Amino acid sequence: MTPREALAGVAAVPGAAKPDPHLVVDAVRRDFGGMRAVDVEHLEVQRGVITGLIGPNGAGKTTLFNVLTGFDRADSGHWAFDGRNASGLPAHRLARRGMVRTFQLTRVLSRLTVLENMKLAAVGQRGERFGPALLRPLWSAQEARVERHADELLTRFRLAAKRDDYAGYLSGGQRKLLEMARALMVDPALVLLDEPMAGVNPALRQDLLGHITDLRDAGRTVLFVEHDMDVVMTISDWVVCMAEGRIIAEGPPAAVAGNRAVIDAYLGSRHDEPEFREGR
Repeated sequence: MTPREALAGVAAVPGAAKPDPHLVVDAVRRDFGGMRAVDVEHLEVQRGVITGLIGPNGAGKTTLFNVLTGFDRADSGHWAFDGRNASGLPAHRLARRGMVRTFQLTRVLSRLTVLENMKLAAVGQRGERFGPALLRPLWSAQEARVERHADELLTRFRLAAKRDDYAGYLSGGQRKLLEMARALMVDPALVLLDEPMAGVNPALRQDLLGHITDLRDAGRTVLFVEHDMDVVMTISDWVVCMAEGRIIAEGPPAAVAGNRAVIDAYLGSRHDEPEFREGR
């Protein structure tokens, strides 16, 4: 049974238990002043599938991403990645374990070349330590392997022709491709994508969609935030909806699309009620 087939027996309710969860979140809360941005009681992300995370603006999706990936801190709660506690770990340690993320606003290093951006993401490079850096024979073979891997990914993401260009010269869509390719330099098991389609022109959208499904087909787990419902419904195996920091619904795409709580979160709880005007 494939991971996607295993989801067929999962109840479409918030906090539903999954057959093989890759990420488990419990009682995670994040406050900003008097506002609670994230209030997730329980969430499980199934291994080996694409899970879409949706919700209206201000629902807490990106804040949850930031907390889980070590770019922000939770006020309370804990979470486990691949069965091991990951609560409060910094981003670089999570990346070494196999959890990486991209950003809604791309974070390429503009004054480095595309290839240099890729090579910088590789972990465990001997030449990054002061002592070995003075002795090139200790790390030159490893650097060559890293560069070959980077070139393979750049070819796969159709960026090979840009390898020696400064990353700052790339278009918005090309930066998205570079960020996704760079994330794969650590051979991650779980990839979190924050609005991968934002600002991408139609010519590159299909490329990006194909790369996301390729991640799943290669056995990786994908959790992504997206506002384009056509994208969510097309490629997601499971969808989770947040509103006001909480998980209000989850299930297969079709079930979530027709969920009353989800519709109300996007359109308002009175959107389908008859309008009564004063004097009538």
